[in-house]
Amino acid sequence: MKLSLLPAAIALLLTATVCRAENWPQWRGAHHDAVSRESNIPTEWSDTKNVLWKAALPGMGAGTPAVWGDRIFLTSEDANDLVLLCLGTDGKLLWKQKLGEGSSKARGGEGNSASPSPCTDGKLVFGLVGTGDFAAFDFSGKEIWRLNLQESYGKFSYDFGMHSTPVLHDGRLYLQFIHPRAQLVVALDAATGKEVWKVNRPSDGKAECLNSYATPCLWVRGKDARLITHGNDYAIAHNLADGKEVWRLGDLNPKDRYNTTLRFVTSPVAVADLIIIPTAKNGAVVAVSPDASGVISAGGTGEAWRVASGTPDVPSPVVFGGRVFLCRENGVLTCIDAKTGKQFFSDRFHAQTYRASPVMAEGKLILTAKDGTFTIVKPGETLEILGKNKLSDQFTASPAISGGRLYLRGYASLYAIGVK
Repeated sequence: MKLSLLPAAIALLLTATVCRAENWPQWRGAHHDAVSRESNIPTEWSDTKNVLWKAALPGMGAGTPAVWGDRIFLTSEDANDLVLLCLGTDGKLLWKQKLGEGSSKARGGEGNSASPSPCTDGKLVFGLVGTGDFAAFDFSGKEIWRLNLQESYGKFSYDFGMHSTPVLHDGRLYLQFIHPRAQLVVALDAATGKEVWKVNRPSDGKAECLNSYATPCLWVRGKDARLITHGNDYAIAHNLADGKEVWRLGDLNPKDRYNTTLRFVTSPVAVADLIIIPTAKNGAVVAVSPDASGVISAGGTGEAWRVASGTPDVPSPVVFGGRVFLCRENGVLTCIDAKTGKQFFSDRFHAQTYRASPVMAEGKLILTAKDGTFTIVKPGETLEILGKNKLSDQFTASPAISGGRLYLRGYASLYAIGVK
């Protein structure tokens, strides 16, 4: 290559790299499906390998970082405070803002009031914590608006705390409140925090099933979109314009053998032609057509398939390559054909506790165990483990992927994993 052409070639290479970079603006990524479109994501790391930096955190949290450009946002405990942190992609703290105070622990310390994940549209960042304190800040840390959701929508009465994460889409924030005192779905204007609409979400659930710890799911196909809320024995699709119910999937907790402890934690996931609805505690998994309408019963119109068991208790599904992957809380991975519901395999890959949801990076499935073991799996019709990586921390937050890096939120530190 001629020396005169070298600067242009370098510029072209840098441009290509930038074009491949993708923000991770909320819990399940840019496309709401936990699938990254980036390349050159490392598949090997340890305490001494491919850790670009490790930033100590002021306290525990289980929320996934939101990443936009050179900014990383995450919620955390900080002594008695609940805070929103902003770090640069160099690992340095840029600012910290208090959201609320008085964190509560859940499930033996696995979760706390810093469990909801932040989200961002590139202009504002939105931080919610389990106390109901919800605020928006610009990228310099200036507060734009603030409200307390318990004051606006009634006192929370979740058995294990409020852990649901907001869904950000086209200038609105969508939230579900499903607990014994309220069954509500709300849309807020992201710029102002003002209510756009609020709808009641009637159900006939009982006992512990009145609680949902799931996060709403967004289905998008072209200009069409639906919000799917999940809890109290039903998955319900809502019109984004006004919150009206479009369809309701039932028989997730059959009345003739009702389980009073079947509270939903794992969340649905949607791709263009299919919506996967989990339940809880190894219960049923259901595939619904996006064009469904009305009330859907087991085997009814609008249901693509239903399998009797396989739902994880906490980690949410991921769909990739025509297959549905379900990571059970005990380290069993199940693979199902997305078209038919046929099970390809259901095998244990690492006997540990799993709370984080799987993500897909460069065609590889990443499974996060609480003990800091990350298993890399080839997403085929048989279980093929490509490798295991270990960090000396505990992890219940799902990974974020942006700029050729994995951002892993541990209890003690935030890790940037990349090729050095």
